[in-house]
Order: sequence, then C-alpha cells, then structure tokens
Amino acid sequence: MPRAHKLLRRSPALGLALAVLAGPAHGDWPQWRGPNRDGRAADFQAPKTWPKELTQKWKVTVGDGVATPALVGDKLFAFTREGGAEVARCLEAATGKEVWIEKYDAVFKGGADSGFPGPRASPAVAQGKVVTLGVNGTLSALDAATGKKVWRVETKGIPRFHTSSSPVVADGLVVAQFGGESGGGVAAYELASGKEQWQWTNEGTAYASPVLMTVGDTKTVVAETSASVIGLDLKTGQLLWKTAFAVTGRGYNSSTPVVEGNTVIFSGANRGTRAFTVEKKGDTFEAKETWANKDQSVLYNTPVVRGKSLFGLTASDALFCVSAETGKTAWTEPLTGGRGYGNIVDAGAVLLALPPNGQLTVFEPSDKEYKKVANYKVGTNATYAYPIATGNRIYVKDKDSITLWTVE
Repeated sequence: MPRAHKLLRRSPALGLALAVLAGPAHGDWPQWRGPNRDGRAADFQAPKTWPKELTQKWKVTVGDGVATPALVGDKLFAFTREGGAEVARCLEAATGKEVWIEKYDAVFKGGADSGFPGPRASPAVAQGKVVTLGVNGTLSALDAATGKKVWRVETKGIPRFHTSSSPVVADGLVVAQFGGESGGGVAAYELASGKEQWQWTNEGTAYASPVLMTVGDTKTVVAETSASVIGLDLKTGQLLWKTAFAVTGRGYNSSTPVVEGNTVIFSGANRGTRAFTVEKKGDTFEAKETWANKDQSVLYNTPVVRGKSLFGLTASDALFCVSAETGKTAWTEPLTGGRGYGNIVDAGAVLLALPPNGQLTVFEPSDKEYKKVANYKVGTNATYAYPIATGNRIYVKDKDSITLWTVE
C-alpha cells in the first residue's frame, strides 16, 4: 500500500482536511443551493424506471432547524439548535455516524417566527473550514476536520424574523448579509482570521442569500437588500450597480437572486419575476431589464434554470415553468403542502421539488407541459431544507433529523 494511503487510514482527520482543501468534488453540495449556488446537482443518477419506494439507509436526529446541510466528500455538515445552543456537527455521509460536534450558547427570542428557533442559514465549506451564520447573526469558522473553532464574530442586528441569509466563500473571503431591514448590509471577512475587510451599509438586509457573478473581469457579489438588488465588487465592497425592488404589502425579499451568465433573475411576493442583464462599459456597470413576468411570483422559493427554462414554486403553491429568455409562462401546476415554501433541484434528467409536507415530487424538465414521474414521502416532520441529490443518494433534512434515502 502506498505510504500516503497508509497515512490517511491512520488519520481520518487528515484525510478529511485534505479532501476539503482540494475543493468541491463532482457530487459535493458544499453550500447553499449547491457548488455554484444555482440549485444544480452535478452527478445525480436518475434511474430509467423509478421504484415504488425509496430505500432508507439511515436516519439521525441532529436538532431543530431548516438549514440545508453541506456535503463534501464523505462528510456531511449540519447546523442546528439543541436547547439553548446552536450546534455544528460532522457526520459520516455513508452511515450517519457522528465525527465531531461544536456548540455555543445562543438565546432565541422568537416573535412571529417562534416556531423556527433553529438556524436557517446553510453552512459553507471551503478551504478546510466550515462557516456558519446563526439566527442572531453569529458568524463562525470551524476547522472542517476537527470542529475546532477558528474564529467567531458577532455581527450587529437581525431582521424581524431572525437571520436567514446563507454566507458565501470566495477568494479567501466570507461574504455575509447582516442586520435588519432598517439597518444592516453586506460585509466581507477574511476566511483565515475573521478580520473584516469591507462593509456596505447603504440599505438594510432581508432574508435572501448573496450569490456570485463575474462581469467582464470583475467578480461581483449579487445581493438582495430590503429594497433593492445590488452588485458589489467582491474585492472592495464598492457598489457597482443597483436596481430597485421594494417590498409591497406583507411581502419579503427572501428569494435568492438567480445568476445565469450576465443575467440576474429575481422574484418576490406580489411583484412577479424579473430578469435583467448587467454589462460593463469602461469603468461603469449598467443593469438593463430584459423581461418581466407579472403572473408568477415566489415568496420563499428560489427558482432554478434548466436549459432555456426557469422552474419555480409560486407563493400560492403552484409549480411553474417560464422561458428564461423571454419570461413567457409555459405552464403551471398546483403543488400541495408548500405554503409558499419549497425547493427545486435540477437533478439532470429530472427535477426534484420538495415542499414542507415532506412529499418529494420528481418531474420532467419540460417546457411543454408538466409531467410527474414519481412521488415519495421523505420527511417525517416539516421539510424546509433542500434535498441533496448525488449518485443514487438523496439526503433530506426535516425539522430535527437527517435521513439518507437511496434510489434502487
């Protein structure tokens, strides 16, 4: 046996550290909405014929919360609440066996969101670290191999319904939205040390998560604030462009912007779905609207682009398909059990839709008509997190547990 293989067998922590340092593998789901924050599962192997039932391999109680776990290599990282603490833990992806656990005290004072005391922000795993953002704005970086705290920062302020925005890691920076609707913003911290590098505070924050976009040679953070969709220079935090997206009625800015090339697609309750392109001309940036669909509005769901189509779930619980090029509606189909919540994953040959009722719907990515392939009960309690699909595995986080299902 080669010496390196002997070393890895003797030191599981070293093996995990090397795997995480190497970057995301083909089937990893290392952060909110997957490797590229676009809701796409890179290597799910859909069967030619779907079984009558999925096979449950294991189920582990991990604590309360709606944050989607992160999958890197053979390890699964969960972020939840147990009693008065927020808890990060690492599990073996194949068995559910606990590798390490780290926790800190976090008092939860709920109001209208009292039924959701657990974390909502999904962990991000990069460069040997696990980054979490708690309901009170506690931003942490842990060693991915051991769970040891590297640094922890208390950001200032929270939204009305607590922090729900998932951090993103890029170019050695952790970018996170902080504060509330009337005061807050976006900030970047050194991944290695937690030292703040820049802060943008011209508008308050909301519940969507930042994504990345490159325009010309400029890496950009695309974020949805309490009143706008903005583009910030990743390196400096400078505002590059902004388009108004003010909340109307009782709505919220809680749907993460979708980036496809130089196009940004975003949606909100009672405000339809819009798309604009961002262009760089000299040293300036310009965002121009390309289409607007007034009929299909999402609330807590973030749509996914597949080919030339956009698939999402409306605030009134209807699956929809619209053209990603023109915004024209192709079809809609009622989906029960969502209450405006639900997540859709592009799993290659099929799309997976999972609303809070725990019923996983498998359907074809057609722009002609809705065609359901299969339906499975995968959650005992409410399912607000994304299903993680890789190979023939589907990991599902419900209110307090994670279950591994396989397609056999």
